[in-house]
Amino acid sequence: MAYIKGEDRNQIIMFPECIDDYILEDNPVRVIDVFVQTLDLKELGFKKINPNAVGHPSYDPKDMLKLYLYGYLNRIRSSRRLEHEAIRNIELIWLLRKLRPDFKTIADFRKDNKKAIKQIFREFTKLCDEWELFGKELVAIATIMLMLATMYRPR
Repeated sequence: MAYIKGEDRNQIIMFPECIDDYILEDNPVRVIDVFVQTLDLKELGFKKINPNAVGHPSYDPKDMLKLYLYGYLNRIRSSRRLEHEAIRNIELIWLLRKLRPDFKTIADFRKDNKKAIKQIFREFTKLCDEWELFGKELVAIATIMLMLATMYRPR
């Protein structure tokens, strides 16, 4: 009897025409995307909302917030891990529209907007609870993870 064999790595295949085909309709990243798009970040106290007139273009704060919300829900705290996941994880590739922020940019965004991120995560947790998107246990764990992540202070 033979083993189950994988496909040839050198075989040319036809991927779906868009990344959206890989993300199911009920995937939590879609909730993150819609939630963040509805927010007024300036009103919520986020810094560097308006793009710079000169210099290298910056990342949209909404994209960075999506990355953090995804990280908190999936217990990914490290900015270096988030950078790595943005390159290899199809959900994050979809959520960030193929953007690949580096770890320093990710860490600076968290440092500059710590209070606002904390407030947003509370709102997101309430929304998930109201819509019954996740079990109560997961919402409680996510809230605790947020608290731990935002209270972390390097020495």
